[in-house]
Amino acid sequence: MSAVIGARRPHVKAPSAWAPRDRWALTAGLAAPLLVSLALAPFRTNLSHANAALVLVVVVVAVSALGSRTAGVVAALSAAAWFDFFLTRPYETFDITASGDVVTAVLLLTVGVTVSQLAARARWLEVVTVTDEAHLSRIHRTADLAKKAGSAEVVVDHVRGELTDLLGLRACRFEYGTLLGRPPRLRADGSVTVGKRTWDLDTAGWPEGEIELRAYGNGHYLGRFMLTPGPGPVPPLPSRLVAVTLADQTGAALDTAGPVRR
Repeated sequence: MSAVIGARRPHVKAPSAWAPRDRWALTAGLAAPLLVSLALAPFRTNLSHANAALVLVVVVVAVSALGSRTAGVVAALSAAAWFDFFLTRPYETFDITASGDVVTAVLLLTVGVTVSQLAARARWLEVVTVTDEAHLSRIHRTADLAKKAGSAEVVVDHVRGELTDLLGLRACRFEYGTLLGRPPRLRADGSVTVGKRTWDLDTAGWPEGEIELRAYGNGHYLGRFMLTPGPGPVPPLPSRLVAVTLADQTGAALDTAGPVRR
């Protein structure tokens, strides 16, 4: 029989969903250019089209800074459409008669889309920097504990907690010894397989049931973490690769400790 650390919990499949912040940004991308264009409409005879377009670019930048790349693109499209509808002749139609207004509308759309991509890229780089620091901290903590811990079980318990936080798990337990069944597996490259096929995490989310993450020491199978996904989205690839590294550190600690007495 395999020894088990941690209680078994109900199986949960992680749904694929927009984050609340992204939903709000997408709504703002649709609505904000409309509201600003309505506010500018009473002044359209005295306000130059270039200045009106610049105001709308500011709106697109704000949405892009707060939301996703998609929200920024939606804001740029919305800004160009409502600029045409409210601020160019003939008013309150989607027709443009002046060639200069056509150029302004196209530039508004182009600048808006470009700014949204740049904002998304800058936000991604910031997230990567912060995330990389957090990932390295997890790995260093585990390595330091493995050196100082009096038993491998301490490392196992520590990594269970790290995996739960890192992957947003509902539950995590560890099994020593013999492999039982063929559950979905989190592999060394961060992918998940179900049977012999690779599972599409991006479109399908986590597979149903527990997912195994094996721990090897010196090339030998020593146990596995059984992961029960939580209700959030699937963690990105870097997080899954760190999870594999933590499992490898556990395997090394178990191998150093020798056979576990249960």
